[in-house]
Amino acid sequence: MSRIGFIGMGNMGTAILMGALKAFPKEDMLFCAKTLETKRRIYEKTGVEYTDSNAECANRSRFLILAVKPQFYDEVLKGIRYMLTPEHVIISLAPGKTIEELKLNLGMDKRIVRVMPNTPAMIGEGMTGISCRKEEFSDMELNVLEKLFGACGRAEYIDEKLMDAVVCASGSSPAYVYLFIEALADGAVRCGMPRKQAYLFAAQAVKGAAAMVLETGEHPGVLKDRVCSPAGTTIEGVAALEEYGMRNAVLKASEAVFKKCTNL
Repeated sequence: MSRIGFIGMGNMGTAILMGALKAFPKEDMLFCAKTLETKRRIYEKTGVEYTDSNAECANRSRFLILAVKPQFYDEVLKGIRYMLTPEHVIISLAPGKTIEELKLNLGMDKRIVRVMPNTPAMIGEGMTGISCRKEEFSDMELNVLEKLFGACGRAEYIDEKLMDAVVCASGSSPAYVYLFIEALADGAVRCGMPRKQAYLFAAQAVKGAAAMVLETGEHPGVLKDRVCSPAGTTIEGVAALEEYGMRNAVLKASEAVFKKCTNL
């Protein structure tokens, strides 16, 4: 029985598989994807075995990661339901699908883990929220979960009722950061910097600022204040961002994501 199986090889499934390869041998994994083209592409890239069907992937796995979009969940679960046993650790990535809902669908004896990773997992810089009823799992199983998602970056256990907030904080937010980097680079290009250099300067600035928050443990506002010299250039930029509603725009984005999660 293979150790870790993946159903779905979209952006998130691929990101977690790439992260997992840093901690587990490829022989301990297998996957299934919707098309043969995707299967062959992922196999050529990773050397991880693929299966002919979702049911086969479920049957041969102990830890089964469901990396499919919520709108396809019912179809996928219908195809694997009778392959699942109480020995499986079923890991769901779908926003809006609760542990209780999945147990009602698959059987109350099934053991479900909800996780919300993000795409930087592909390079080992992801952030993953993990929610489960720990008493249902052995220490070995919990260690595998921590090893798996730790290989993708950072991972934190979180109360399931906060899982939609995880989507807001880290699941969807890389897209906003990419928009911000693009906008910073556009600003530099407008001032005469070549495009390639502009992306480098902007991306490294964002990476460095994030690292400062994580490594110093200081409040982001304190770190921001240290960059803003009295009557200096930075405070003028901060004032412009406040004038045009950057903070409110981010809050509205989080609100929109949260509403979508609760309506899935």
